[in-house]
This record gives sequence, C-alpha cells and structure tokens, in this order.
Amino acid sequence: MINIKNTNSFSKSNKLYKRALKSIPLATQTFSKSSLQWPLGVSPMFIKKGKGCKIYDIDNNKYIDYLLALMPIILGYGDPDVNNAVKRQMRDGVVFSMSHPIEIKLAEQLIKIIPYAEMVRFGKNGSDALSAAIRLARAYTKKDNILVSGYHGWHDWYIGSTTRDLGVPKVVKNLTKKFIFNDLDSLKKILKKHNYNFAALVIEPDGFVSPNANYLQEVRDLCDKYGIVLIFDEIVCGFRTNLGGAAKEYGVSADLGCFGKALANGYPLSAIVGRREIMDNMNHVFVSGTFSGETLSLAAALATLEKLKKENVPNKLKLLGKRLYKKSNNIINNKGFSNIIKFEGNDWWPRLLVKDTPIENNAFITLLRQQLIANGLFMGSSYNLCLAHTQKDIFNLTINSFTQTLDDMHYILNSDDPIKFIKGSIIKPVFKVR
Repeated sequence: MINIKNTNSFSKSNKLYKRALKSIPLATQTFSKSSLQWPLGVSPMFIKKGKGCKIYDIDNNKYIDYLLALMPIILGYGDPDVNNAVKRQMRDGVVFSMSHPIEIKLAEQLIKIIPYAEMVRFGKNGSDALSAAIRLARAYTKKDNILVSGYHGWHDWYIGSTTRDLGVPKVVKNLTKKFIFNDLDSLKKILKKHNYNFAALVIEPDGFVSPNANYLQEVRDLCDKYGIVLIFDEIVCGFRTNLGGAAKEYGVSADLGCFGKALANGYPLSAIVGRREIMDNMNHVFVSGTFSGETLSLAAALATLEKLKKENVPNKLKLLGKRLYKKSNNIINNKGFSNIIKFEGNDWWPRLLVKDTPIENNAFITLLRQQLIANGLFMGSSYNLCLAHTQKDIFNLTINSFTQTLDDMHYILNSDDPIKFIKGSIIKPVFKVR
C-alpha cells in the first residue's frame, strides 16, 4: 500500500512554529533544525520527548530517530546510567564559585584513552572548542593563517570561508584557506601558494569517507616539516570511529584535538586535548567560560565513556551501520533507484548520496524526507547511529519503513506531476562543506 497521504497531523507543531517566528529567528536555535532543512507543514518542528532511539513530537507522532539531535546522542535518549549519574551530581550542585574535582577526573579519563592527550580544557560546544584551539595554535606558532577541510562551526575564523559569511570581516575571511580531503596535491599546492605560512591545519580525520591509506600520516609529516599545528576536529567522529578517536583508529596523532557531541550523550560539553607543550600556553591565552566546568555535563561524560567502553559501542555501531548500509543499498537496487541515490561512506556513518534526480534536486530531497517522515523515520542525509538502534526490532522496522518510502517515491516519480505531491515547503541547503 502506497503511503502518500501523509496522514500524520502537525497542527500543534505548525501553530507553535508561527508563534516562535515572532520571538526567535528561523524559529529555532540551529540552522539544521530549521524549515530550511525540513519541509514545513509535514515535518515536526518541535519534539516533546525522546526515549532510546525514538522521538515523539508535540502532535504525538512517533519516529525512529536517525538524526540524533545532530549526533550528540550515542547511547540513546534518556540513557538510565547517564541520567542516574547526573541526578547524583545534581544533589550537590551544578556550578560553583571555584572548580569541582570532577573536572580532574574527566580530564584524566580523556588523557588515558586519547593517545596524544596530555592536558585538557573543557567548553560547551564544538565551535567553542575549535575556536579555542585556533587561538592556541596562533599563540604557539606566532602565525595567523589557517588551513581547513570539512565543517568546523560557526565562529568567524571558519564560517568566513563559507557562503554563510555575512557579518565576518574580510580581513578575517582572508586568513582561512581550504583544501580537499584525501587530496594531498591540493594541500601541497595551497601550502606552496602561501609560502607555507600557516599556524594550524584543521581536519576532520574521519567522516563521510575514511582517509586514504597513509593520508593522515602524510598530512602529519607536512605539518611537522613546516611548523604547523595539526588539529583533529573530532566533534562528530570522536568516540564513534574509536573510543580513543582517530589517533587510535589510524595510528596518527594530532597536536590538538577537539571533541564534543557524543562525549556526554546529549549534555552540552566539549573538550580540547593536546600536547603539553602547546596546551601550556593556555596559562596565557584567554579561553574562559562561566559554565565550562558545569558538573552535570561532566558527570554525564564520565558515565557515557564508561558505558562506551563496557558495551564496546563503537564496534557495535560499525556492525549495525554495515548491515543498514548493505541492506538499504540492496533495496535501492531492487526498487530501481541505483542511478538516483545510494548509501556510501563509513560503516559507523552511512551517508545517503543523492546523485542524478529525475526532478529538481531540492524538490526530490523534500519529497524523500517527507515520505521518510510519513513512514516513521526521522532522517536527513545519513544513518546517525546510537546504541539503542542495535535492537533487532529497530533494524526490521527501519528496513520496512525505508522500503515503503521507496515504493512511495516510485509512485510519485512515475506520476504526471511529481511536484504536486509536495505537501510542505521545499527545503534549501544551508551550505555545502563536504
């Protein structure tokens, strides 16, 4: 049976969205959670609660969630071990007039599991951590220019290099240069063009695709040769590709690393780790925040790391991702969509690539997301995975819903006017970075 009627009600969500627009730009705090990315009218704009790998919107629609709040959730929503750790800490307080011993405990844990971590500082989100790392690298090297590959947050030093650069001074934009991941020649060319004058090279060491053999080591060698601080941005891949991060997975250490998202299973926390020689400069470089030592997130992180290790979560996510990757592509091939979409990338993060669409690209993606939601999957361009997804029934439900979605899309695309099936607004990309 074709499910193209989108019988879910979003009346409460739509009403609250209109209300939110009056007081909140875009009606949300995050570009990726806005109506730019989700078809307004047939998508939940507001979530009421989450449990395990499921979310419930304010209209009481239920979904298997493959967005995971943009990937902070690695164990599942409302994980009891994490919640209990937070509750225990809450009895003593959240922030204090001086530091709390739990800061040391978590720092020591990170030093134990991340090969190049000799010292640690905490922040609240990935952008904070990366901006602090950039300032630290500039102070250490006495140079200004930055090399980047991938996405690195919203602060001026990086976002000025994207098309979302409004408000960033031109002089700041000019300090950041881009290179292509897995393309050593592109890196060498830009290094030579700017006379090798860079303070830091910032790279997502693992992501939609794995690094080529020896690529990270070759990047490491170039940084050593020209006195450039190598920064691993592991905000996304940290604790997913390996408990010890990319350095443990690929045998190549950075000078500084930034971790966040999955570190505390949804609690706001990030960390800058790195070599003592560089981190010692934090004694003079001003990086400071009232809530950087907030204890609930630190307690959550300790509980999260313990469970990640005990349950061998990174390996479980890779095994699940491989199954979803293979099964979903088989369905795509069997339904005649192999020229339009396919899953690719890492086992721990299977990415849905949209290739040659029979209708305008954004219209196709809108229809696809619309039908995924109608069939109970809250999903963007990838399977974002958590421990709660490893349940057998979740896998089966996911495959059944994905199959139904492709049946819907086949019916829609073979109609005389596919566009008429779009029930909400057509999505618009924020910007392309990978």
